[in-house]
Amino acid sequence: MTKKLVSSVAAGALLVGVTFAPTSFAQQTTTPPPPSEPAPTQMQPGGTTPPATEPPAADQAQKPPAAGTEAPADTTAEADYLTEQKDDQIATSTYVGQSVYNAADESIGEINDLIIKKDGGVEAAVIGVGGFLGIGEKNVAVPFDRIEIAEQADTAALKLTTTETADTLKAAPEFKTKAQLMAERQSSQPVDTSTTSSTGTTPATPTQPAPQQ
Repeated sequence: MTKKLVSSVAAGALLVGVTFAPTSFAQQTTTPPPPSEPAPTQMQPGGTTPPATEPPAADQAQKPPAAGTEAPADTTAEADYLTEQKDDQIATSTYVGQSVYNAADESIGEINDLIIKKDGGVEAAVIGVGGFLGIGEKNVAVPFDRIEIAEQADTAALKLTTTETADTLKAAPEFKTKAQLMAERQSSQPVDTSTTSSTGTTPATPTQPAPQQ
């Protein structure tokens, strides 16, 4: 009876060992290995840690700007510079020297200058009338709204016409520039000639000869 009991206990212990052995083996095989430790940082002489290596400048230049940042504005593109003459723009050099025609298509003079306002816009055209080859010519400032401008086809030339006539321009008052007015004022001022030189010397009295004995 005692032998049977011992045999039964031994058989049960063996069965339990066989049952739990695979479980223990599975737990050992599925356990992940411990994380590897980072390599120790090499110290430079003096106990200082070497600085982190920065990417080359070329790589930094190729990187796009971060989101939300704006590129610097091009100030040259913002300036209102003219790069070419438009169809509705005329240079003053085109006017100067141009003949002005009346309604009968007769030349009554040439434009010698343009009077422009300080705030922009042409005030008048100075037309030289009369005279011959510039001699005896008189300048008349005709309001610019009395001159019509017509462009010649397929050219940059202009044709200027006005309702004025040669007679009306000859009878009109002469136009004078600011420089001419200043010159006339200076020439009309009298010259003070009342002052005399104070450096003059009185001539010495001539010596008379002594009377003879």
